[in-house]
Amino acid sequence: MKKTRIGRTKLKKEIFKKVKDYYNLFHKQKRVVPGVDYINYGGRVYNEEEMINIVDSALDFWLTSGKYCSEFEKRLARFLKIKYCTLTNSGSSANLLAFMALTSHKLGERRIKPGDEVITVAASFPTTVTPVIQYGAIPVFVDVQLPSYNIDCSLLEKAVSGKTKAVMLAHTLGNPFNIKKVKKFCGKYGLWLIEDNCDALGSRYFYKKKWIYTGTIGDIGTSSFYPPHHMTMGEGGAVYTNDSLLKRIIDSLRDWGRDCWCQSGKDNTCGRRFTGKFGQLPLGYDHKYVYSHFGYNLRATEMQAAVGVAQLGKLPHFVKARKKNWRFLREKLEEYSKYFILPEPERNSDPSWFGFLLTVKEKAGFSRNDIVKYLEANKIQTRMLFAGNLIKHPCFNEMRKTGKKFKVVGKGRKLPITDSITNNTFWIGVYPGMTKEMLDYIINSFELFFQKL
Repeated sequence: MKKTRIGRTKLKKEIFKKVKDYYNLFHKQKRVVPGVDYINYGGRVYNEEEMINIVDSALDFWLTSGKYCSEFEKRLARFLKIKYCTLTNSGSSANLLAFMALTSHKLGERRIKPGDEVITVAASFPTTVTPVIQYGAIPVFVDVQLPSYNIDCSLLEKAVSGKTKAVMLAHTLGNPFNIKKVKKFCGKYGLWLIEDNCDALGSRYFYKKKWIYTGTIGDIGTSSFYPPHHMTMGEGGAVYTNDSLLKRIIDSLRDWGRDCWCQSGKDNTCGRRFTGKFGQLPLGYDHKYVYSHFGYNLRATEMQAAVGVAQLGKLPHFVKARKKNWRFLREKLEEYSKYFILPEPERNSDPSWFGFLLTVKEKAGFSRNDIVKYLEANKIQTRMLFAGNLIKHPCFNEMRKTGKKFKVVGKGRKLPITDSITNNTFWIGVYPGMTKEMLDYIINSFELFFQKL
């Protein structure tokens, strides 16, 4: 047995050496030639560590959640300084779990029920809102502010009603919303707060006399590990909380709705496998197959988590690089402030930026399409601020016709700043793979565009 173990360890070392060689030959980041190669808004930044980890997980052939998933959950929780982290298969699933956890019967009178209201914004990614609509709760949309691109907190009091149960908001492109005001509002009315932290991993907010990571100040936070995000595992996401009851509910919903918390491949760690009485089931029914929620299978795989564990070691560097790249663009584009509304970090925040936002001013003399087409023609990738005004998309056609199932708060039930973003806003990348040469080329491209006006 000892010889077998030694032989396996030796063989693994040989395989890993070959993986490193393969990485150096075929994967090592090649120089991007600005103007010839595309400067993407985001991308994977990795080395042989991620590839070795994924091969290691393949050799173990434990295909579902296992040691790497467990290690990732512990390490991300440690990084964020939060008690509990649940790994899932995507950021969208993380948002689904975060919201659905608040509908659990285990929360008593505080649970969200169909017809209850959730305050949010329309200038967001759809899956911040989708779980609310699919469950049958009512999203209440309020406008945002410029230049933070986050919720206009002055509208919160107009949005609240006797049916309001929660606030669910994203930190826009890494820029934290005004957590102090939102938390105070939630405390005043006894509301849940979900922080969609998918575009803001590593962002911090100065709260109660100390710097705290976004996603950990509300009741539940979420992350996404899709390739363009702050770190990646291909597909993947996480839900985190300091509340032990919410943690149990989140895990149950992720794992088919099971009441049992035993890990895959392990039996009776709960100590209740054949002794409990649940619902109308016979006494001693196997606890591994008792369901306390209508749940899903939203688990991540070992291969995903293996990549994520290696990425976590690089996360502080990724965050530092994003901040540096954003500052460079902010400084260089300042001279064009008469044409653009330039982004500003929220007061008392330290953003881990996902991108650099630009809004073309109404009297700039050119349109967003003009500048975006020019940049794209010069191989600089651009993106819209996700949905712009989400309620104007085809997915809302039927709801708009009936006038039911969502609300808009504001003068004339309109969202003027959100509409302006829909028409005039775009963003470019600041991801860690961007070099000084690439950043200089971006600035030079802006200079050439304005010379031709």
